[in-house]
Amino acid sequence: MRLENTGIEDSVVELKPLDHLTGKHAFIRAGQWDYERVTYDYKIGSKEKNITYYIRIQGYAIEGNVDTGNAVIKLMTPLLGKHYYPHGVEYGEGENFPETLIERAQTILSKVAEEIHQYKR
Repeated sequence: MRLENTGIEDSVVELKPLDHLTGKHAFIRAGQWDYERVTYDYKIGSKEKNITYYIRIQGYAIEGNVDTGNAVIKLMTPLLGKHYYPHGVEYGEGENFPETLIERAQTILSKVAEEIHQYKR
């Protein structure tokens, strides 16, 4: 599910401050990057058996390279996904998400967006 109008989409931020501020809000980049793309995931547990939700922020380098740490990243519209064990995460519009989960995701993303605005280019 696309989480529209968060204030994150189309933001342009240098990689190092982006890594710092997303990490501060418990988003993990870990090994989810290549030379020109980054993905940050926020894990949300669920009482449902074998179900975990994720908020995903993705971006791509418009300058520099991610591996050297000097990239400038343009962020995309955040996603809300549902992980089905053992199949993987589904971000499709056909997924059903509890309204409380959507509200929680929007609250988390609004806090990240506030900080991103301090570092926007």
